Amino acid sequence: MADSEGTAIGWREGKKYQYREKCGLCRCGESKNKPFCDGTHMRISFDGMETADSELSSGRIKQIDGPIVTLKDAEILCASARFCHRAGGIWNLVSQSSSEEAKRIAIEEAYNCPSGRLVVCDKKTGQPFEPEMERSVVLIEDPQMQSSGPIWVRGGIPIKSADGRIYGTRNRVTLCRCGKSSNKPFCDSSHFPEHRYEEMMSRK
Repeated sequence: MADSEGTAIGWREGKKYQYREKCGLCRCGESKNKPFCDGTHMRISFDGMETADSELSSGRIKQIDGPIVTLKDAEILCASARFCHRAGGIWNLVSQSSSEEAKRIAIEEAYNCPSGRLVVCDKKTGQPFEPEMERSVVLIEDPQMQSSGPIWVRGGIPIKSADGRIYGTRNRVTLCRCGKSSNKPFCDSSHFPEHRYEEMMSRK
């Protein structure tokens, strides 16, 4: 859910699907039976080549130190959920984290980052503030931006590559389901309509 300016303010549970032991979810973005695969990727010669590194290198994680907390920002994982824009933005909130309110909102915004791009850590101990998440697979929809977002994998479910490698297991991960990401299998915001983003930013 988002406010009139496009800033995300909360999650709303949508349709629930019946439990299945196994199922195939569309990753090319063209299935006629979304969210499930119907074989369309074979007919359109979909290129599902995985390009992401098995482990996210430290060089791809920017660290921003505030007085009380530290923000780890892996921009390559951004899924454009937009929770990080509230109250001046998480980057400013981290720099103001000597304020309990700023610290609280920064942690809350990081908790709501579905991809785990943004992780707030205690500056003294280095321990991350991470939400408790049940093991689940969720499909993100963004009605205000008229966009279907990524597959949200929660609770430390391992992601295995086509050749059997295990990507670094994380509490929250977003996988591409539009077929356009340049960081497959992970979402890189390619689903997000550029013109809608420009409209949103022009109002700020």
